[in-house]
Amino acid sequence: MANNITKTTSIDLKHLPIGDGRISTQPKTGYVWSCRTRFRRTGGAHASGDWIQADGTYNLTVKPIVDGAVSWPSQFQIRQKNNTRTISSNRLPKSVTGNFPISVKDDAYAYDRNPNAITAQAYQIQLPTMPTVAQDSSCLPMGAIGVLLNGGYFFNAVDERGEDAVAHEIQDRCQGHPERGGAYHYHSLTSCLEAQCQEHSALVGYAFDGFGIYGHCGENGKILTNSDLDACHGHTHEITWDGKKQKLYHYHATWEYPYTVGCYRGKPNTVKITRR
Repeated sequence: MANNITKTTSIDLKHLPIGDGRISTQPKTGYVWSCRTRFRRTGGAHASGDWIQADGTYNLTVKPIVDGAVSWPSQFQIRQKNNTRTISSNRLPKSVTGNFPISVKDDAYAYDRNPNAITAQAYQIQLPTMPTVAQDSSCLPMGAIGVLLNGGYFFNAVDERGEDAVAHEIQDRCQGHPERGGAYHYHSLTSCLEAQCQEHSALVGYAFDGFGIYGHCGENGKILTNSDLDACHGHTHEITWDGKKQKLYHYHATWEYPYTVGCYRGKPNTVKITRR
């Protein structure tokens, strides 16, 4: 089954640059500043198809997807008290997912044999309601770096081999998949959450430093690229934040690598896992 990505007018989704090798050791526009410097030689997709092109780009519109449209008992809640935003979830998304582990009968199995099942696990994270820009940016860990408003985690842009996860790995119709611990996650903004924008995109989630992440469009509905954003994949201007207009730093999703966040611009917080 081919990808059902929404078409855009200013970004060529048939020739997106592959982000392989774009890992840095400091903030750098268009790169992921990764806390991990050594990567596995195995994991991720085991084969590539004709969506990977000889000119160093990939065609997102024809990339295969994992079959299925599975609904989950998602639990997701945001509460605010004093200066703290508390997000609680069972890490199951409100959006549908594909069938995982990937079946041998699925066409996607020829490229990616993801053996992981999606599982629930209660977690809670506390973020500042008014995050501040840190004196120094910081690197991104592997695993969850934020949460979307549909309850799913988002990870940074690289897979276990340090390659562009969106280009190489096979995801489902909402651009998600599970990792070995069962956490369903995205490496880019899911098309099952964002609506087409005629003006500045709405809030779609929170990075774990407290700053919001917004969709693909900036002011006046312009589809943003890396050149519009700083090294951490964000910028500062007036946005709607907790129902009020205020000037605040925020991240944006882009169609090009690193897709969501390139480094933390604020102080990151720790996710507290609730064992049951």
